[in-house]
Amino acid sequence: MDSLLLRSFPNINNASSLTTTGANFSRTKSFANIYHASSYVPNASWHNRKIQKEYNFLRFRWPSLNHHYKGIEGACTCKKCNIKLVVKATSEKSLESEPQAFDPKSILDSVKNSLDAFYRFSRPHTVIGTALSIISVSLLAVEKISDISPLFFTGVLEAVVAALFMNIYIVGLNQLSDVEIDKINKPYLPLASGEYSFETGVTIVASFSILSFWLGWVVGSWPLFWALFVSFVLGTAYSINVPLLRWKRFAVLAAMCILAVRAVIVQLAFFLHMQTHVYKRPPVFSRPLIFATAFMSFFSVVIALFKDIPDIEGDKVFGIQSFSVCLGQKPVFWTCVTLLEIAYGVALLVGAASPCLWSKIFTGLGHAVLASILWFHAKSVDLKSKASITSFYMFIWKLFYAEYLLIPFVR
Repeated sequence: MDSLLLRSFPNINNASSLTTTGANFSRTKSFANIYHASSYVPNASWHNRKIQKEYNFLRFRWPSLNHHYKGIEGACTCKKCNIKLVVKATSEKSLESEPQAFDPKSILDSVKNSLDAFYRFSRPHTVIGTALSIISVSLLAVEKISDISPLFFTGVLEAVVAALFMNIYIVGLNQLSDVEIDKINKPYLPLASGEYSFETGVTIVASFSILSFWLGWVVGSWPLFWALFVSFVLGTAYSINVPLLRWKRFAVLAAMCILAVRAVIVQLAFFLHMQTHVYKRPPVFSRPLIFATAFMSFFSVVIALFKDIPDIEGDKVFGIQSFSVCLGQKPVFWTCVTLLEIAYGVALLVGAASPCLWSKIFTGLGHAVLASILWFHAKSVDLKSKASITSFYMFIWKLFYAEYLLIPFVR
């Protein structure tokens, strides 16, 4: 009881309560006399005397409680005061614990965890690839320095934001359709790990698809809108588990979906968005655009084949007939490496045939370096280690990014 009551008065400490002046000593003496008198009230029960004793002891240590005392009815008053003190102690304890419930550090950690979950849900390597590809292809529409204007940046921003919204829809739908598979292949994803409920995933996916189409419609660019629409159709057909769809179950159809979006739609539609909608020029299919489309066709096939190599375990369990499941990991791995080396070889020839000296240097030297790095890394991959294969797959995405940095130099 003493500890509960004393906890209500955080300003009391032993030093201050025991150190008194002459006036305080007199007051303490009078309190002691009152305690002595009130302790022998004939009609007070033993319980009341105990409460009164505790109350008067507290009064002895904190004189300001004097106004609570009411002469001979001390026992009753002590009960009331005791109740007040206990209530006050409970209230202060509640108020002291309340800041812990709203601890800024806990809130910050919660925000960080939410952002991290969304980051993983959005599959950032695909987001980066989409953004870089659109920026790179948009630069192919630039004919002179004056074309790099606020109009250019506005057109690029419109295309990038709308495409990223659609990208999140596509990768999110794929996760919704593959929750059980991802528990084996990619248990770190939010849906597979349980960080996101299925309903949360549906809400995110639906919201981003609506936002993408809304932005494409508001911008008023038909090439942009059709790029979003075709990506939506192919992305849905690739993942959704309904009759005649879920094309990812079939190796050739899966590869064609990825090739159509990454190689054809991105190059042609977003170039035409800049050429016809932003610059108001007639559509043309220039040498750099044709090179970009052809090269990225090779690259898209490689990504489509390679992405299934580290996922072979889950694909076997759920009947996904990928090339890795059908042919084995090693043949598919070296097929991907060979296709990329062929693409780099063609790029060297294209660079050598360029009429611009600076284009020859950048495209020739750049692709030679990338081809060498690819071969060096490929020989060090342990095909028995899923971690090693996954790491090399992410390395291929880095080569994908690097290629889009070189494409604007092709002339």
